[in-house]
Amino acid sequence: MDLRIFTEPQQGASYDTLLRVAKATEALGFDAFFRSDHYLKMGDGDGLPGPTDAWITLAGLARETERIRLGTLMTAGTFRLPGVLAIQVAQVDAMSGGRVELGLGAGWFAEEHAAYGIPFPKEKFGRLEEQLAIITGLWETKVGETFDFDGTYYQLKDSPALPKPLQQQIPVLIGGVGAKRTPALAARYASEFNLPFVSVEQSREQIGRVREAAQQHGRGADDLVYSNALVACVGKDDAEVARRAAAIGREVAELKENGLAGTPDEVVAKIGRYAEAGASRFYFQILDLDDLDHLELISSRVAPQLG
Repeated sequence: MDLRIFTEPQQGASYDTLLRVAKATEALGFDAFFRSDHYLKMGDGDGLPGPTDAWITLAGLARETERIRLGTLMTAGTFRLPGVLAIQVAQVDAMSGGRVELGLGAGWFAEEHAAYGIPFPKEKFGRLEEQLAIITGLWETKVGETFDFDGTYYQLKDSPALPKPLQQQIPVLIGGVGAKRTPALAARYASEFNLPFVSVEQSREQIGRVREAAQQHGRGADDLVYSNALVACVGKDDAEVARRAAAIGREVAELKENGLAGTPDEVVAKIGRYAEAGASRFYFQILDLDDLDHLELISSRVAPQLG
């Protein structure tokens, strides 16, 4: 079972803070460091010192880490043209020695687009479909050949489709709870299907839909990795759980219902229920990035119980 660390830097984190967390992630034996792709804080807080760009951050971390996988949950399709994103991800993959994964979503947070002058189109899912076709098509085009695409939203002509990623196939993550189009898109393009902040029962239902869609597309249902992203609030005892919940402005009862919260034993039991629903990879969303003891506790008291 893979355990990964997932951060939300738009809530307030410098690159140096993210570097410390990424290095702790690697030192403590986690599988990967992932981050969101947002430019504006959500909810309370001042968001200082301001946003950091996801792929610039990952480029820096690629040179500062050695083992952990690096990626996004999720890169917003509205932020970047697909040809440019294909170049960026391939370059960071080379910089990391082949450790990059691309989570790609349609984009949804209208306010951040308005705040930084980023167009926010009405039709986003259709654009995402074309983006996935373009990015994977560029990477799969043989060296010396060209790539063309004539879509509704994007057109490419005689692209040299360079550079190539270092990995033969960069893992692509797709996620969400849409009942029809999302599973179909995952069946076509995804190496991993991710469910963000949903219940065990919702996970079971959606994983079932994606497994069925994969088979209808001619793939094995087990060709995809199925994962959950959940807020983490783990403590050695109830007092420490309460302290960590207060630090992120959340209630313990709510976190226990909706996240991975409680003592290590409680969290292991909760993970077991998600695993029974079909998940084999878990992203611990860490909201207090100054609390590295939190990561150490998960590493020393949760991970060993999961094998």
